[in-house]
Amino acid sequence: MKKIEAIIQPFKLDEVKEALKAIGIDGMTITEVRGHGRQKGHKEVYRGQEYNVDLLPKVKLELVVPSGRFDEVVKTLTAAARTGKIGDGKIFVYDVAEAIRIRNDDRGESAL
Repeated sequence: MKKIEAIIQPFKLDEVKEALKAIGIDGMTITEVRGHGRQKGHKEVYRGQEYNVDLLPKVKLELVVPSGRFDEVVKTLTAAARTGKIGDGKIFVYDVAEAIRIRNDDRGESAL
């Protein structure tokens, strides 16, 4: 099993969710986060004062998928989240040792 963490632009969330749902992936956790990478934020003017906005709003998706579907999920997620501009985000992948469904003690991929 693989855990996929994706940091994406907030306005791409619905498109990514629909793309994942279309390939049968429906279990995910979504968190609103703030941060920056190479884009380093931007300057804004408020009431005549210029200030730096260096922590930009992003959305973090976390999902655990069977190892056999990992490539398909990453390709779908990448295609749906891409705008081609700086700040599109990142995907991080981890190995998952075990998954346990609390309700009935299912283990492994059957717990997904």
